Amino acid sequence: MAELNGALIGCGFFAVNQMHGWKDVDGAGIVALCDRDPERLKIVGDQFGIVRRYTDAAQMFADGGFDFVDIATTVQSHRVLVEMAAAHKIPAICQKPFAPTLDDAKAMVGACRDAGIPLMIHENFRWQTPIQAVRKALEAGAIGKPFWGRFSFRSGFDVFAAQPYLAEGSRFIIEDLGIHTLDIARFILGDVTSLTARTKRVNPDIKGEDVATILMDHENGATSIVDVSYATKQAVEPFPETLIELDGSEGSLRLSQGYRLTITNASGIDVTDVSPALLTWASRPWHNIQESVFAIQQHWADALKAGVETSTSGADNLKTFALVEAAYASAASGQPVDIGGLLR
Repeated sequence: MAELNGALIGCGFFAVNQMHGWKDVDGAGIVALCDRDPERLKIVGDQFGIVRRYTDAAQMFADGGFDFVDIATTVQSHRVLVEMAAAHKIPAICQKPFAPTLDDAKAMVGACRDAGIPLMIHENFRWQTPIQAVRKALEAGAIGKPFWGRFSFRSGFDVFAAQPYLAEGSRFIIEDLGIHTLDIARFILGDVTSLTARTKRVNPDIKGEDVATILMDHENGATSIVDVSYATKQAVEPFPETLIELDGSEGSLRLSQGYRLTITNASGIDVTDVSPALLTWASRPWHNIQESVFAIQQHWADALKAGVETSTSGADNLKTFALVEAAYASAASGQPVDIGGLLR
């Protein structure tokens, strides 16, 4: 099959990583860019040699000439752009957070389903090399059946310097970072039946929460804790690593700082370095995330050519999005929230 041509909408902070990733993907590339800001459009267009440039997405869709669209804008524009893609029957990748509300997300999934086009959410954290290594260890039976887990992202990194808009929303860490951690928990331990959440705002200069602790019950009987913080100062800054602890019927697994995977079972103790590759365009400490961007884009290209559903399809991501909504509802009420009720 010939190479897939894509269009990218949104030339902001993170989109540069996506453009680098697309250059490395086998079988797909970007041929058109769109951004309402002509200056950002010029900067990214010049950097990556993209001639076709638009400030109006509707005009870009009308002109066509691409096989898929990568929507890398902020959440407020996602529904109109996804529905525009559906109207033109163009397969779409949508940046997370998927939508401002679960109802919007359901509508977007429905629009793409009715149009018969694939929709994938750019939920790339599960594609990080160390996270994939954890999943493979579980699938190999290294610790038996897991019954408890902890998925932790605690940092004092100043994310607001490069993305100042993060300080302005009434929602912050669960929506922006926790969504990744919750998706990892689903990826590793399976779907969730109920959760209880607590949040705090430690930084007085932001509007949303910067600390969250979430207790979850999984369908397979496991219990997990997702804890995320951007208010945690440590001797060695772990950003942007997700740390994982798993206890199973036959042993335990620990993904610790420095990408160190330790498995303890009847065979003894096995320690493996599961560090991500440093791609030619990547830089530390971002290289973990940057490598996963390329990985999920390659997954999309391969799935689109094969005609199979992606692992983070819109329909699948509704289950992750429901955890985000449930966490905010639980934090507000102080009570557990049933997940099944949100998805009906």
